[in-house]
Amino acid sequence: MAQTLLMPKATAVWLVDNTALSFDQIAQFCKLHPLEVKAIADGEAAQGIKGLDPIATGQLSREEIARAEADPNHKLKLQEPKVRVPDSKRRGPRYTPVSKRQDRPNAILWLVRNHPELKDAQISRLVGTTKSTIEQIRDRTHWNSANLSPMDPVTLGLCSQIDLDMEVEKASKGRPLPTAAELGATLQSATETENLGYDFSQDEEKEIDANAVFAKLKSLKSDRKDDDEDDLY
Repeated sequence: MAQTLLMPKATAVWLVDNTALSFDQIAQFCKLHPLEVKAIADGEAAQGIKGLDPIATGQLSREEIARAEADPNHKLKLQEPKVRVPDSKRRGPRYTPVSKRQDRPNAILWLVRNHPELKDAQISRLVGTTKSTIEQIRDRTHWNSANLSPMDPVTLGLCSQIDLDMEVEKASKGRPLPTAAELGATLQSATETENLGYDFSQDEEKEIDANAVFAKLKSLKSDRKDDDEDDLY
């Protein structure tokens, strides 16, 4: 693993304040632009950042700084660490903080219900559990099954949304498309709706006889007039 500089801006602040190195030398060592280093020296950038001593952190030696101060063309080099820590590869389920372990069964139940395509190994990676616990929750044989409620593991802080999306995408690859029965009732196709045998002739508007309409209204009006006269007597 390539060695990288810790806190480049804080280191640049310290080098600007405590050495006679050029802006280009500091910029090259801290992976910054020379104009940004100049802005730090002028107090226009990195305000409020406390300088980090690279000598105290073991990233530079005093001899290396003195050599670079004497030769403007000399490029600073990171000092080799005295102790190398081997890269550890995480195996097994994800570590879950003690304060959140009680939420794992609820998260497993949520994953089982909302993402049935996920395998037990994927659920184990996401929330840091064992396959036996997942099987118990699937079979409703978990000791606390009656009190479990599905909860999103992302909301609970057991995994990130990116990790969840990646696992779902992996599980969805190669999965057969759902059948018509799985999708449920759908709209009928156009060919089916064209042959319904509906008789559109019934919807044709009939011609209206104006004389008949007026005669009907006149008879209704005369009947109402006769009723009013009867009420008077």
